[in-house]
Amino acid sequence: MAGLRMITRRTALKGAGVSALAIVSAPSILRAQPKEIVIGGAASHKPWVESIVQPFFEKKYDCKIVYEGTRSLVNLEKMQKNKDRQYMSVVQMDDPVMILAVKEGLLEKLTLAKVPNLANIRPDAVHMDGMWANYLAPWQGIAYNKNVLPNGVASWAEAWDAKFKGRVILPSLQNTEGLANLFMASHLATGKPMSEALKDTESGFKQLIKLKPNLLTVYTQMPQAFNLLEQGEAWVILGALSSFALESKGAGAPIDLAAPKEGIFASPSGICVVRAAPALDLAYTYVNEMLGAEIQAKISAPTFALPTNKSVPPPAGMPTDAPLYSIDWAYVADNRMEWVKRWDREMAI
Repeated sequence: MAGLRMITRRTALKGAGVSALAIVSAPSILRAQPKEIVIGGAASHKPWVESIVQPFFEKKYDCKIVYEGTRSLVNLEKMQKNKDRQYMSVVQMDDPVMILAVKEGLLEKLTLAKVPNLANIRPDAVHMDGMWANYLAPWQGIAYNKNVLPNGVASWAEAWDAKFKGRVILPSLQNTEGLANLFMASHLATGKPMSEALKDTESGFKQLIKLKPNLLTVYTQMPQAFNLLEQGEAWVILGALSSFALESKGAGAPIDLAAPKEGIFASPSGICVVRAAPALDLAYTYVNEMLGAEIQAKISAPTFALPTNKSVPPPAGMPTDAPLYSIDWAYVADNRMEWVKRWDREMAI
């Protein structure tokens, strides 16, 4: 038959030999391709992850990082939906959401054998026997308008002064940063050490109710609150995050962040390894680097956060003499729903 070639046993075997050679060669081709690891994290972290962490890690370990930036709860949903076949290897998210992930069995434990830099992390930055750790600690203080308050804010208690009527902004308890104000209010009302005040939320709510005449608004969306502060309509935002307030200051906004005498709160950024993750060894290596001195020294200043590695000094301009309080997130997780309901009833303005 014209145009057709007879397939003989010889040509079949010859073709099979080529296919076999391709199959045998495939592993070496795969080995030549860079390893890939998918990291889930906050959308706001994407610029410094891609400009600082990613080039460092990819070069050192001959791999590729894919960073998916979104909210912590969205990352949790991804882990839940892909429980039988995870595609993310590491997740960076808020501590309250980490607790939910632990309860659902979604995380691998961090150990010194797999993450040696754990030995250099502050004890309060390692949680639930190593289920996750904090690699940075943005801090919460009082953001203020410098044009209105050129001398700053020395005490949290000042916000209750009548001169602040209609000039104070609070974050809602639906926002993680809102919790610090509840605990500080308890401390101011009772004089109890913060470790005890954290558990006395009854006193905290009563003290916050006394603040209502001074409230301009309660926010769930941070950018709108800072717009009011920059314009001078608000004078202070209680419980403001350093990562947002100091970035705005650096961009030229007439605001600053005070570390009042009573103290400030750590609002740490957590990191974990996803259970049954792909590239598990590389995942542990990534976490180890994020907890290491070299990376933390590179990212603490541009993120306006305190390092958790004990060998890394705070970047210039960070508070060093104010007491730093850590929140018991397990206690928060057990009680937050009821607190939010009470907040909505009693703090509406």
